[in-house]
Amino acid sequence: MTDAIDVPTPPESLPKYLADGLPKQDVETLEDVRDYVDELLEYQRRPVDVDELPDDAESVDGDTGGKGTLVKERVKCGADCTCNDGRGHGPYLYRYYREVGSLTSEYVGKA
Repeated sequence: MTDAIDVPTPPESLPKYLADGLPKQDVETLEDVRDYVDELLEYQRRPVDVDELPDDAESVDGDTGGKGTLVKERVKCGADCTCNDGRGHGPYLYRYYREVGSLTSEYVGKA
């Protein structure tokens, strides 16, 4: 007699429609889904190309946890910002990364 193996429990972060639908798929489809997810992860984790960054952004070395590119930027508080002789405020660190097919930035801290 063999022990019954329980179906794995999906992570809580997985949307219900995926948690309900994935166990119903055959092995070939699940392998295709896994390959697609691996490609998506690779796409979203790849460094952001310099050409994609704002003109005044300067790429810096730093740990982003494998997600995006760390840059140093000066920001302006408004269209007529003349702070710091017109150079703006900062510099500040931002992490640029891909999310849902678009480039996103996140404030990290003062440089």
